Amino acid sequence: MPNMNESDLRTRPSHAGRRVLVTGAARGIGRAIALGFAERGATVGVCDLAPEAVAETVNEINARGLGGAIALTCDVADYDGLSAAIAAAGGAFDTVINNAGISPKHDGIASKVWEMEPAEWRRVVDVNLTGTFNVIRAVTPSMIEARRGWIVNTSSVAGQTYMALVGCHYAATKSSIIGFTMHLAGELGPYGIRVNALAPGRIETPMVRGVAPEVNAEQVRQTPMARLGQPEEVADVALWLTSAESSFVTGQTVDVAGGLLMT
Repeated sequence: MPNMNESDLRTRPSHAGRRVLVTGAARGIGRAIALGFAERGATVGVCDLAPEAVAETVNEINARGLGGAIALTCDVADYDGLSAAIAAAGGAFDTVINNAGISPKHDGIASKVWEMEPAEWRRVVDVNLTGTFNVIRAVTPSMIEARRGWIVNTSSVAGQTYMALVGCHYAATKSSIIGFTMHLAGELGPYGIRVNALAPGRIETPMVRGVAPEVNAEQVRQTPMARLGQPEEVADVALWLTSAESSFVTGQTVDVAGGLLMT
């Protein structure tokens, strides 16, 4: 039988009454996810490092009369600061989208392993992997107490195959997210908490639009659907993975890549 908490939600508007924390929510994919949840009636914690960008997303959600938004300005790599921000926002988020992540470039090119500064490696691991752990460590006690929860971690196609556009630090963290997600699904499943991952391909965010046109053209050529993805298409999958319609899905990584990687 499906989780009865989720069965009850089938008669209600999707995500109404949820408290959703989205990290990396100020722009790109994270912003689209935050707006998607708000449009479906959730109260959204908009978490990012840049206060002005956080305020823009929060103001847009509130101005449109959507579910409501709360600003959380913090670095997910800083556990104490993150925990304080979550507590100040009222705590007890029942849905979490771990989207915060960085992929450093130098003049548009990722460092090769023999060129990479150890400090850059550490920062990528701190944000992409340890930051995901920090968020989950902070939110799971209240989920366990409630015996329900939904977690989606953002991996990448680059965590499953070689992609020359990113560095080894990014690929290593995104691959680790997949293993972390499977283990968490096993640990948390008995408490009614589902954990899944998203693996976007090349998505048309402001950062992607800023690269040389030939780079994106090559990615489009390699993608069977012959185009870049849109942030809203990733958001739709996050919404599905945290809905009653996916009530028996956990421990999975869903590629949102237009067929760039097929498994």
